Amino acid sequence: MIDLSVKNLVKSFDADDNILDGLSFDIQAGERVGIMGRNGAGKTTLFRILTGEIGYDSGEVVFAPGKKVGLISQIPCYPQDYTVEMVLRTAFAPLEKLKAQLTELEAQMGQQPDRETMQRYDLLMDRFTTGGGYETEVDFQKVVNGLNIPSAMQGRLFSMLSGGEKTRVNLARLLLEKTDILLLDEPTNHLDMKSVEWLEEYILRFKGTVLTISHDRYFLDRIVQRIVELRGGKAEFYTGNYSAYVVEKQARFDLQLKQYEQEQAKLKQLGYTVERMKGWGINNRSLYRRAMSIQHRMERIEKTERPVAEKELRLRFTEKDFFGDEVFTIHDLGKSFTDRPLFDHVELLVKGGERIALLGDNGTGKSTFLKILLGELTPDHGKIRFGPTVKTAYLPQIIHFDHPERTLYDTMLYEKNLTPQAARDRLGAFLFQGEDVFKTVSTLSGGEQSRLRLCMLMDEKINLLILDEPTNHLDIASREWIEAAVEDYEGTLLFVSHDRYFVDRFATRIWVIEDGAIRDYPCGYEKYRSILAHEAAQAKPAPERVEKKEKKEKKEKPRGGDKALEKKLRSVERDVAAQEAIVADLDGQIAASAADYQALTRLLEEKAQAEAQLEALMEQWETLSLQLEGEG
Repeated sequence: MIDLSVKNLVKSFDADDNILDGLSFDIQAGERVGIMGRNGAGKTTLFRILTGEIGYDSGEVVFAPGKKVGLISQIPCYPQDYTVEMVLRTAFAPLEKLKAQLTELEAQMGQQPDRETMQRYDLLMDRFTTGGGYETEVDFQKVVNGLNIPSAMQGRLFSMLSGGEKTRVNLARLLLEKTDILLLDEPTNHLDMKSVEWLEEYILRFKGTVLTISHDRYFLDRIVQRIVELRGGKAEFYTGNYSAYVVEKQARFDLQLKQYEQEQAKLKQLGYTVERMKGWGINNRSLYRRAMSIQHRMERIEKTERPVAEKELRLRFTEKDFFGDEVFTIHDLGKSFTDRPLFDHVELLVKGGERIALLGDNGTGKSTFLKILLGELTPDHGKIRFGPTVKTAYLPQIIHFDHPERTLYDTMLYEKNLTPQAARDRLGAFLFQGEDVFKTVSTLSGGEQSRLRLCMLMDEKINLLILDEPTNHLDIASREWIEAAVEDYEGTLLFVSHDRYFVDRFATRIWVIEDGAIRDYPCGYEKYRSILAHEAAQAKPAPERVEKKEKKEKKEKPRGGDKALEKKLRSVERDVAAQEAIVADLDGQIAASAADYQALTRLLEEKAQAEAQLEALMEQWETLSLQLEGEG
């Protein structure tokens, strides 16, 4: 069944240029689809059209009847006195309305029950139950816990939240609304890693249809089953997740380039033949006619366009020689804010060439730690000792320029002391070209400011590079350019990032700020995830079925006829335990294979089957338990 059909969609904001130019695609019910394309390709425009926020010039957009569509980038306006909890509970407004109607009908039936009233009551009760009316509180707690919206935040005024917090609350509200078709526009922005992982699990269990725009490649690898890429206003289709898309896209490029080159060689040879035959045909009309026939055939040949490769930037940090073993040593470091300890008694040693990812939930003190390291903040106690030849460069999360009124060109001239040509060349290497170089710094987007700051860092001789969320606000192409620069850098790297693709690629050591301490994991990201999975499995509480068994054992000893039932119950309990172990083992394998899309796809399918078997066993266990209690 098709949930969404888009046919020959055309949209233009400029009379001479269609941003969508005959776009067509179908989305099947239950599919999870990634919408890809460079900035300006029309991804957000498409989503705004799908939600009815803007119109389109021609074509058609058809949703399956009765399907509810939700887009998280649209944040509704609420009264000024609405708290976060009130905003979240607007998701239950239709259910609350049904509940009020049911209460009214109950009162009527108590006074004068009649057939029509009872039939209407049954109908509304059906809608209330199937709509999740009895699960609202459970759903509410699951979502607010998963997206890290604690009670204190729920009590705050929604109007006083930051843009990122509003986005997170709006995402939670949308998930609580039980939408049939989710349109997710950069859903992982403003979420910490735990919240992103929770969202991934939610989407994987979600029964509806999902379309997502995202620059989070790890998220795309886990979530999407198919890619629709917007290119030149039309759609190109790729089966599989992001990693499969990258491989297939390169294969298509290589094939098209080969076809183009073969075609050009053939045309060149035919052209040479035509010219010779024309020369020979001066005195031979038959040869001349053959030459013209070949020329007409050449004109009728369908020409393959020469594929254009994405512009690759080979950026490189200028490195300063490092002498010695220790880059820096931290002894007994501690810092608190308003009597809340961020971290205390920290002891760490960093050696040359290490690549360290500093992780932790939002608000745990990652940026504070970096500021202490850079000397911008003073710790409550403890000290940091740097090696004598350490030279540091820092790319902050929030970029600041001393003279934002200057143009990009003047910024490079005055702050980096470059010649005019060198300034243009450096800016051009970072895709600031043509008239872009005369923009003022203050008019740049967050991503463009990060790119400019990185451009300015490139010629500084450094051996310790510190990055605070370096890929925030950047599209995938820009992230890959930064990764290319970091890949070539051979000095010591310390970075904070929620971009798991970036962390997985570069980290050889993980620091995690949690519970007032910094835990040190001398390994990469995948190993770190497998360690966490193992720790979670070890700390897993005894399943509820054991408690039920103990409760059952406190009852009077059942009669002899129940022994067969008890034996069957114990057998099912063993099967449940074995199946739980299988699911836990698959969780570990999934964590270890997150970068391998083929293995991940297979493991996710196995896990879905294993969980279905576990659910069936648990239902069997509950049925047997109820039978035993009834007969006992």
